[in-house]
Amino acid sequence: MNKKIVLIIGAIVVLILASVFDVGSLLTLENIKAQQAKIDGLYNANPLLVAGSFFLIYVAVAALSIPGAVFLTLLSGAIFGLFKGLLIASFASTIGATLAFLASRYLLRNTVESKFGDKLYMINNSVEKEGAFYLFTMRLVPIFPFFLVNLVMGLTKIKTGVFYLVSQIGMLAGTFVFVNAGTQLAGINSVNEILSPKLLLSFALLGIFPIVAKKIVDFVKARKIYEKYEKPEQFDRDIVVIGAGSGGLVTAYIGAAVKAEVSLIEKHQMGGDCLNTGCVPSKALIKSAKLMHSIDTAEKYGLTDASANVDFKAAMDRVHGVIKAIEPHDSPERYRGLGVDVIEGEGKIIDPWRVAVNGTTLTTRNIVIATGARPFVPPIPGIEDVDYLTSDNLWEIEELPGKLVVLGGGPIGCELTQAFQRLGSDVHQVEMAPAIMGREDPEVAELVKAKFEADGVNVLVNTKATGFRKDNGRDVLIAEQDGKTIEIDFDKIIIAVGRKARVEGFGLEDLGIGLNANGTIEHNDYLQTDYPNIYAVGDVAGPYQFTHVSAHQAWYAAVNSLFGSLRKFRADYRVIPWATFTDPEVARVGLSETDAKEKNVAYEVTKYGIDDLDRAIADGTDYGFIKVLTVPGKDKILGVTIVGEHAGDLISEYVLAMKNGIGLNKVLGTIHIYPTLAESNKYVAGEWKRAHQPETVLKWLKKFHAWRRGDNKKV
Repeated sequence: MNKKIVLIIGAIVVLILASVFDVGSLLTLENIKAQQAKIDGLYNANPLLVAGSFFLIYVAVAALSIPGAVFLTLLSGAIFGLFKGLLIASFASTIGATLAFLASRYLLRNTVESKFGDKLYMINNSVEKEGAFYLFTMRLVPIFPFFLVNLVMGLTKIKTGVFYLVSQIGMLAGTFVFVNAGTQLAGINSVNEILSPKLLLSFALLGIFPIVAKKIVDFVKARKIYEKYEKPEQFDRDIVVIGAGSGGLVTAYIGAAVKAEVSLIEKHQMGGDCLNTGCVPSKALIKSAKLMHSIDTAEKYGLTDASANVDFKAAMDRVHGVIKAIEPHDSPERYRGLGVDVIEGEGKIIDPWRVAVNGTTLTTRNIVIATGARPFVPPIPGIEDVDYLTSDNLWEIEELPGKLVVLGGGPIGCELTQAFQRLGSDVHQVEMAPAIMGREDPEVAELVKAKFEADGVNVLVNTKATGFRKDNGRDVLIAEQDGKTIEIDFDKIIIAVGRKARVEGFGLEDLGIGLNANGTIEHNDYLQTDYPNIYAVGDVAGPYQFTHVSAHQAWYAAVNSLFGSLRKFRADYRVIPWATFTDPEVARVGLSETDAKEKNVAYEVTKYGIDDLDRAIADGTDYGFIKVLTVPGKDKILGVTIVGEHAGDLISEYVLAMKNGIGLNKVLGTIHIYPTLAESNKYVAGEWKRAHQPETVLKWLKKFHAWRRGDNKKV
């Protein structure tokens, strides 16, 4: 028979026996006091047998999470005295707790993960970072139900040895309190007497102790890391921010708003990549491409002889005009007007409190690194001989490439692929993975791929770039596809395979600040680096490379750096939306089906096809869908994917809903204007409601209506 089944049956049998013999009622203060004299006599006659039996009983009670462990702890003091009682109760409770921990891990893990996988995922992340400390904190508070600690920790990834050791140490103080009370058992008539004012104070101190201990540990760590640096007696600034992209701008804005002295250093262009080479220029180009596509397909709207020619230079001039129009929002003048000391120059961190720029050294209480990221260029043989483009220098070209290769199938690669194809380039998109848009569900990627191919794009997946060569003055990409070598000649190639954090050139290496495997700066939940007064935000920090996430992180960095001595806030990534601005747009918040399966999260899927939506049909954009993942049997939203026109705007309703715990029932009950694309959000909620109709109630209602009509045949 399967070992797991045997263990389950054994546990059930023991629990039934415990219930039949009412073990819980035996482990009460009244019963223990009544039997104390008899137990004392047995112990005096046979101390080893009584001690051993008591030990095993305690282990079993703790392992099976049977109520009464607290009274056994009292009894250990009453029978064995303070020292022996503490020794027995301490080891018995820890061994029993570890057995419960292992039973939970072995018997319940899969079931609980399937039901609460999203929560366990976050807990596991915390346990990986500070699991021992979290466990130690819970163990130091004796009034916390320890059996829950045992079971919950069994569902995390904490090591068994660590669990045992921390439990042994952490429970010792609380065990001492109860064993000591047990030595006075004869004079105690109720549990309330155990919780006297003095003991309540002891418990309060036990609860505060983890915080104090953490402060002491942090102080010791800080003292060690700062010991080789001389801290200034006074500071010029409260915050010095390096980098004026989204993260740096928002950090500086918040700091100045609360009247802190803030310096913002930028060596290149205010606004960072988003304004100058990313979000803004790409969306401006996409608009031109979409308009051209509308003209090319004008016949389906009843417009004949519609035509236009692409003046690529004029289109690029418009892109730069859009950048110029938005520049004032991020300009030095605006931020100086807000009270920020904007410095145009190259900053370098000298030590944790000093930053050099333009020949001057600023002293500062805090430093925020917001240096962003740059396009990653893979070391493909021969690439140095190719005049390749990236999202950095793409905006400098003035001629439309006749034959273009886009290397990469992520959001940037996909947006540029479709835009250039619609503007008139012959585009080959090359992606090494089995699908473009790899972070989305397969059906999403397939829909977008089909749209690309309908536009004329040659999408090559499972295709790895292996080299470049020249052929009669033409550039040629060499690639491997399904074990075969293919060659693609091109006029221009855009490298869009990802972005790499900017971590060099401003003193990071000299301080020895750690980096993650993906090259981003290591930081804790409060965005602090190895040096508690140095923070990292935005693309250089991860885990997301979105402008709105950079701004989101900036709030935490600004508030924690200025007010962290009073209270710190963990960066909250629970509800992070994003969109890829292809046609159709793809927007998502929360879990996709792929994510849910990987994290073993139970879910239901509700889907609504936008081809059914009146406004989409009228606009000729009747393609795509909304897919909502919910908790099985409930309307709680776990994640939403929208594929269709204006998906990036439509997703906001679900971001609000998830952020505020609003379910699909409330979305369904919200009035949406007719005819709008936003109605699709209401309709998908209606699909969920239809699938969860109270069938029994409806049957009785049918009979009720028949009775009221006098239709006795249907009653």
